[in-house]
Amino acid sequence: MVHFEPSDEVTPISAARAKSKARVAAKALSAEPVDAAAASGAATGSEPGSEPGSAAAPDRMLAPVTYLPGASPTGSAGTGEAHQVDDSHPVDEYALVAVAAEAAAAAEAVEREHAEQVLLQRLRARSLSATEARTILAGTEIAEHEIDEVIDRFAELGYIDEGRLADQILHSHHERKGLGRSGVQTEMRRRGLDHDLILEKLEELPDDEEERAIELACKRVQQLGRLDDQTIDRRLTGFLMRKGYASSTVRLAVKAALASRSGSGSGSAGTSRVRFR
Repeated sequence: MVHFEPSDEVTPISAARAKSKARVAAKALSAEPVDAAAASGAATGSEPGSEPGSAAAPDRMLAPVTYLPGASPTGSAGTGEAHQVDDSHPVDEYALVAVAAEAAAAAEAVEREHAEQVLLQRLRARSLSATEARTILAGTEIAEHEIDEVIDRFAELGYIDEGRLADQILHSHHERKGLGRSGVQTEMRRRGLDHDLILEKLEELPDDEEERAIELACKRVQQLGRLDDQTIDRRLTGFLMRKGYASSTVRLAVKAALASRSGSGSGSAGTSRVRFR
């Protein structure tokens, strides 16, 4: 059995419960301002601890923005702050000009290569003079100074050789086709060869203009055996004139051809049975 001294006092259970409630109420009152601030922040969208009435920062929900050099603003839109240009990375105008120049040079190189290929394709077919090559290159997109450069380069490589072209004309037109000096000269001029070169090549021709004309006229008259002398004279004259022989040489060759025809007994008294006008 427990013995209580008179001085000991036993607190009733109801009084203990009342003190406990008072302590809980005191703690609730001390924590109420913090909870109110938190509730106010939740209502306005601001974080706890921010000043009352301040707006939430929406930039935290956006991705960072990267601006071009020299165009990055320092102020925020809508804040009233002046925008300043960032000069830490200025635009290099010389670099832009250099890039444009490189692009133009690349385009010119492509056009020049195309023009050279066109000229090479024509040279594979036959020899060309510098004048003919210039005409071909003028039909492409390259500039005038580049035309001169291409022609000079092709001449150095031996692709364009006017002396060789002149020799080819001498062989094909004088020796094979039987053209006279005037006919060869006309063909060289038509191909655009230099005047001095033409004179130089004509000097190389043998001095047998009359012999060649007579030979051609005698061969041609054999194909005109049924015609009268007047018709033969007219046709032989036109034939030799088109070959480029001089008029004096033509008259001499026609007479020689008619004489050879009469001597062969092709007709009676220099006439034939058929006459054509």
